[in-house]
Amino acid sequence: MHINLTGHHLDLTDALRDYVNDKFTRLERHFDHVTQIHVILGPEKHQHKAEAKMHVPHVKGELFAHAEHEDMYAAIDGLVDKLDRQLLKHKEKLTDHHKREKAAIAEAAEAAAASAL
Repeated sequence: MHINLTGHHLDLTDALRDYVNDKFTRLERHFDHVTQIHVILGPEKHQHKAEAKMHVPHVKGELFAHAEHEDMYAAIDGLVDKLDRQLLKHKEKLTDHHKREKAAIAEAAEAAAASAL
């Protein structure tokens, strides 16, 4: 996973970079096919704004989220939480929930074929 971090009207310190990297590695726990993330941090009036675009295979387009808070670290936390929810929703759509039903139907068909012989 490649994280591209940009600061608008903000100096990106090493502590801020490390915090963003630590938080975004949490997203790999749920879905390890994330290839690239572009994070933009910056102040906006009396709030700190964090936004991110994430490229994930099997998605038409990209996942996008933004968060605002008085504290930059809290804005990053909110951003990661939103992206985490979006990733879980995407992963849920990829899973086949009827897998057990298909296996049971195939098993019943095999049993019927075996009993017919």
